[in-house]
Parts: sequence; C-alpha cells; structure tokens
Amino acid sequence: MSRERLVRETTLLKGKVILFSFLVAAVFLLIVLRLWHLQVIRNDDYRSMSENNRLRFVPVAASRGNILDKNGIVMVRNRPSFSLAVVQQEVKDEEELFRRLAAMIGLDPVEMAARWEKGKKQARYYPIILASNITRDQVEIVEENLIRLPGIEIEMKPVREYPQGALAPHLLGYISEISDNELNSDGFRDYNLGDYIGKSGIEKSYEKELHGRDGGKRLEVDAHGRVLRTISDSYPETGNSVQLTIDSEIQQKSEKAFGEQAGAAVAMDVNSGEILAFVSSPGFDPSLFSAKMPPDIWKGYLEDKRRPLENKALAGQYPPGSTFKIITALAGLEAGLIDKHTEVNCTGAYKFGNSTFRCWKKKGHQTTNLKKSLRESCDVYYYQLGEKLGVDRIAAMARKFMLGNATGIDLLNEKKGLVPDSEWKKKRFGVRWYSGETLPVAIGQGYLLATPLQLVSIISTVANDGLIYKPHLVKKVIDIEGKSVKEFKPEIIGKLEISRENFRLVKEALFSVVNESGGTGANARLYEIKVAGKTGTSQVVKMRDSNRQTQYRFRDHALFVAFAPYDKPEIAVSVVVEHGEHGGSVAALVARNILRAYFDSKKPKMKTSPKPVDNETFDEVGQPDDLPAAPESAREQVINKETGND
Repeated sequence: MSRERLVRETTLLKGKVILFSFLVAAVFLLIVLRLWHLQVIRNDDYRSMSENNRLRFVPVAASRGNILDKNGIVMVRNRPSFSLAVVQQEVKDEEELFRRLAAMIGLDPVEMAARWEKGKKQARYYPIILASNITRDQVEIVEENLIRLPGIEIEMKPVREYPQGALAPHLLGYISEISDNELNSDGFRDYNLGDYIGKSGIEKSYEKELHGRDGGKRLEVDAHGRVLRTISDSYPETGNSVQLTIDSEIQQKSEKAFGEQAGAAVAMDVNSGEILAFVSSPGFDPSLFSAKMPPDIWKGYLEDKRRPLENKALAGQYPPGSTFKIITALAGLEAGLIDKHTEVNCTGAYKFGNSTFRCWKKKGHQTTNLKKSLRESCDVYYYQLGEKLGVDRIAAMARKFMLGNATGIDLLNEKKGLVPDSEWKKKRFGVRWYSGETLPVAIGQGYLLATPLQLVSIISTVANDGLIYKPHLVKKVIDIEGKSVKEFKPEIIGKLEISRENFRLVKEALFSVVNESGGTGANARLYEIKVAGKTGTSQVVKMRDSNRQTQYRFRDHALFVAFAPYDKPEIAVSVVVEHGEHGGSVAALVARNILRAYFDSKKPKMKTSPKPVDNETFDEVGQPDDLPAAPESAREQVINKETGND
C-alpha cells in the first residue's frame, strides 16, 4: 500500500470518528436538556400531577353567622344539608356515572354534566359538587351503592333555616350557590364552586362578615381510595353574627297588618335612625332559594301582579301624593308666601289658564288656612301656593330633605326616587317647564317619585325639627364568642336650616290630621298616645272613571306617614298600600297597628285601644263620629258622597 493511500484512509477514519463523537455529544446534550426541562422547568407541574394521583381533599364548609334581632332573638340560623360530590381523578367514565345517579336518585344528567365541566378547572383531587341540598332518602341510596359509584362522596354543608318562618324576607335576603360570574370576580377569589353566598338583603350586604372561612383535610389515599394518612388539616372558621336594629315582634305585627295587600312600610327610631320594622308585602319563602326552586312556585312568584320578589320598601318608587304637602307648606312658609293666617277659598276646583285643577272634595273646603289645608288635605290651597313658589323652589326644599338621593341605608340596590325641576325637564325631554306642571307637583303628583324609606326619613326629619339621621339596619357584628367586632352608632347626615316656628306650625297641623274633627287621618289615632301624621293618595292613572277604577291595577295608591308621641317623638312610620285607593282608610290603619305594636312592646300593660274605627271610611272623610247614625248601607252612601281624590 502506497504511503499516499494510507494517509487518505487515516484522514477519512479520523473524520468519521470526529463526526461520530459530535453525534454522541449531541445526543447526550439533548438528554441533559430534557432532564433539565423535566426536573427544573416542569418540576411543579409534574409534582402536582404526581400528587394528584395519590391525594384527596375533603372540604369542610364553614357555618355562616346567625342573624339576630335587636333583642338577640335568632331570625336566621343554620341547618345541615347534604351535597353530592365527585372526585374527578377517580372517574373513568363520567357519562356512565351520571346515568347511574339519574337512575338511582333521579338527578338530571345534563345538569350534572354541566357542573362537571365547570369543576374540571379545579385540581383533579378537589371534589366537584354535582347536586346540592339532596334529601336524606337520596343520601341513603347513594351510600348503599357507593361501590358502584367510583369517586362519589357525600358532603355536609350548612344552609339557612328560619325559626320564625318567612319573616322579613326582603330585609334578611336569601343565599344560593355562587354563580360563574361571581366566582370569577375579584370579590370572591377565596370561594369555591358549590359555595353558598348571600344574594340579597342583609345576607348580601354583610356577606364578608357572615360567610366565615372554609376548612378541609388533605389526605393520602391508595389506588382504591383508602385513606393512608392525613397530610394537612385546617379547621373552618364560623362567620360572625349580625345583630339588627329590627324588633322581630314589631316586624311580625307590621307584616300581619298588611294582610293580603301589596305595599311597604318602614318604622324608624327618630332619635337614632335605627329601623324597627321593614316590610315589603307580599313576601316569599327564602329557604326555597337554597335548593332548586320548584318550577310551579317560581312561576307563581313571577306571575303574581303584586310582585312578591321586589323589595318595595327599598326600591318601590311612588308619587308621594298629599304626604308631599308637608314639604310644599314648609317651602311656602320659608319663602314668606304664607303664614298660619293665610287663607284660600276652595270651591272644589282651581282654574289655571285653560286648565281646571280639581280638589278631591267636589264641594270644596271653603275658607282654608294652613292648619286646615293639611288637616283636611285641601288641594286648591296647594295649587295656589305651588303657582306662587314655582317648581324650582319646591324642588329645592324637597332636596333639603334628601329626596332624589339614596338615604345610604346598609342595603344594596336602593332607588333614589325623582325630584323634577325646570333643568331636569330640559335635560330629560329637551323642552321647557310649563307653569301648569307645577300644580300637580305641589300636591305630590306629576313626575315626583319617592320610596317608603325616603318617606319615613321625611316625617322623622319633621319630628326632629330638621335633624336628619342616616337610616341603618345593623346594630353590631358579633364573633362566635359573643364579642362585639363592629358597632354602628347613630349618624347625623344633615340639619335643615328651617325655622323652628315653621316646623311647629306644620307639626300642629299634622297633629290635627289625626286628632281633630275633619282630620283625614283619624284611623291612625291611638289611646293615650298622641299621633301626628299625614294621609296621601297617589294616582296611578291620570284620568279616573268608574270602569277603570274597578280594575285593581288602575286604583290609586294609599299612603300615610306619622310620628309619635307628638310631644316627644320616638318613632316615625311610613306606609304605602298599593292600589289601596285612600290613605286615611287603609294606610292609616296599617300605620296604627305598627305604632300600637311599638308602644305595646315598651309598655305591655298599657290599656287596650278602643274599638277600631270603621274600615269602610275612606281617605279625606271627616271622623267617623261626624257621620250620622244610620244602617250600614246608608252610611256607605254618605261616605261615597263625600269621598274624593286626595
């Protein structure tokens, strides 16, 4: 072999060795990089996957705090309920599992599948709630068949119980399962799928205080799901309890006073702003919202024209009717346009331009001064005063009483009502305010709107000579040991710069409404307690005729506001009875029962009130004692003859 050939072969061999070395090095480098990626970059992911294969989490739900009335009586507490859960890492065929559950205990497979899909975002060892609030019979069937139901568990969770029945449901609110939107929001980051949260009322407003903190156990299990050891254990923290300002006895009697009538009532301590009773009628059963609502009951709630699910005390907006004459009177007194001697001749109507504005009393009130105008609720007196004042001065006085704004009560979704003026109409409709539109506003009609909560604030402010307290429903928050965590003190949010003399004149007139001959609020009178108040009737439709008035939805609303005792006020009340037609005959009776419940709770041995005045008496009619003795049919004729629109 020649030397040249030997050199060539040697060089070629060296090249192959070098190439092979590079290939081996590259393979080793790839192996090292892969190991580094698995052990460093993906370490947490694979550790989690490994843990999922041998871990199980057993959640322990925290009990919500109780809700108590002002006297410590429990209004809402907890009871155990059962939920059906599944651990997804132990399920090989979820569709087959759902079919078995549907056949055994009647659950909806479509609903279970939907819950399964939502729960798949969680760790595979975390239980997914397939059904909540299942019955004990269903629990027994599941437990008897657990061997055929891989991954299935029964969890116990506390749900709400109402020892006093469906009392104050709009105030207390209800709880239900957390929704997807809520679960993904910032305020619920510590919550889990299947948790119960407050959806309305106190339950929602004080959710963070009431909810507590869930606990649970992290367990190591074998391939058959048998527990090997407890890895970690955290105890649930019971939520704080909330003590209300509500007196449950007064609340119960206030709701009973409405009977089957729709409407709202609010009773407030005039010296603190504490709400003593908070009624929206009709009510609903809050316990039904913790489980799947029976379709027939849900349909009944939705189709009930009395709107039982609406919180009317907080969000019901009504024309205040003649209760607003209090504000118009104060506006006239403060402007110097009237005094206690100013008189108007009411003939039953007032002509303004080409329009005729009628008084509720067809024959008129004749010569009428300030006191008589409120006592007998003369519309003509306030038509003329409204014309002199103009809408902007009336609106300015209304806003001093904080109408058109939320009161700031500790409930969500409070409505503001509406106080119209010339600027508002220009913005809203693009046209100017006409003088003739002021006259209805002066008697609480037109565009005006107020809530029952705002109405009680108005009459409380009058009783306090202009001092405005912020209404509130909670006295304090209490921990599980009974210690006060947070207390809520009375808060003054305004002081009206109105003459005390003018307040005195108006209050004297309000006293006469209930206690003097011709007063429209005689039905609110109490034995030994001096009550001052004002009736009101607000029109639902502009034109009245016999055919439309016979239909419930076209009847006028009945209103009444009051405070007592007259000499040293303690309590203020507002009542709205939807389509009740006349404040003096309907709303005043409800208010009287609320006031009586309050004073009876303070003085259980006080004398019984005299026999109630005739329920047939309508608003704006003189006292029953003024009516001639006659058979009932004849008496009705007298009443009907005198009755008009407030």
